[in-house]
Amino acid sequence: MVVMALDHTRDFVSHDALLFHPLDLTQTYAALFFTRWITHFCAPVFCFLAGTSAFLSSTRGKTKTVLARFLITRGLWLVLLELTVIQFAWTFNFDTHFRVGGVIWALGWSMVALAALIYLPVWAITTFAIVMVSTHNLFDSVPPEAFGSLGWLWNMLHAGNPIELSPTFTLYIQYPLIPWIGVMAAGYAYGAVVKLDWVQRRRRTLWLGIMLCAAFVVIRATNIYGDPFPWSRQQSLLFTVFSFIKCEKYPPSLLYLLMTLGPSFIVLALLDRDLGNFWRPFIVFGRVPLFFYIVHLFVIHVIALLISYLRYGGPSGLFVGPLFQSEARPLYPPDYGFGLAGVYAVWLFVVVALYPVCRWFAELKQRRHGGWLSYL
Repeated sequence: MVVMALDHTRDFVSHDALLFHPLDLTQTYAALFFTRWITHFCAPVFCFLAGTSAFLSSTRGKTKTVLARFLITRGLWLVLLELTVIQFAWTFNFDTHFRVGGVIWALGWSMVALAALIYLPVWAITTFAIVMVSTHNLFDSVPPEAFGSLGWLWNMLHAGNPIELSPTFTLYIQYPLIPWIGVMAAGYAYGAVVKLDWVQRRRRTLWLGIMLCAAFVVIRATNIYGDPFPWSRQQSLLFTVFSFIKCEKYPPSLLYLLMTLGPSFIVLALLDRDLGNFWRPFIVFGRVPLFFYIVHLFVIHVIALLISYLRYGGPSGLFVGPLFQSEARPLYPPDYGFGLAGVYAVWLFVVVALYPVCRWFAELKQRRHGGWLSYL
């Protein structure tokens, strides 16, 4: 959650974000590249652990019917939040002609799909997840037009393009559901590993991480499959490494998922112990992820607006938000925003400011377990 907040802070207050994409190797610099690249780990881990959480719920007395009902209702609730509250948090705009299916959208529909998958044996869910994640790039060249009137469905599932639902309403699918459904299904299957004793759990998690990292290096080195954009030699060794690890997120390629989930498993194994006081604030954020997600967007956007009013006397295009930068850029002053040091300063302020709020909400959820609070 904390790393994710860094990326969104950069979206709103970075000067460089108006000039070029931070992963554009022809214009970026090392610190900016890494600032964006490290946030790639967020969405895959969110999606994977959401599946793991669902599995653990099934071991705490919930029947599959009860769990399926919860996954459906919570999933649809997330989709609704994405198209309303979260959309407004990004844009501060009540325009109803354009909506974005972002990460919360993908998580929501993946939960709905998982509600059906949980009735299968764990080995079958594992197989489904592996097949979807490993083979979906085979269909990258299939255009939505190949499906005729059902092209909109292919956009939603795989291609991820704007869908014009009516002459006055467009839905842009930023996060196609494939392979996110497979990632969440893999997380559900991983729940069986979590239930093992400590020694076996750590060993299997560590080896799983090592194998995924090794698979990433081998497949990426071949430049044959797994990502739509091959890597290439650059002007320096460092930028050649950047090219090697620059993998497609929209939709996430096989190599993108190997690159992010592999190291994440290794970190999970290393952190599977008594973490001490230093990690407690991070655990607080992790207990209220949706609450943190919604609130931090409002906080960062308000800060950006305050900066804009103080420096320029107006919103400077921020009311259309960073998701629509192609339209918003002409509205920004040429000197808008901060350098990377300023981005990190604002990020740290946001994280520190949100800690007491998230701690209060986490304690509230603990006192009033269940009910509507379980949906936040």
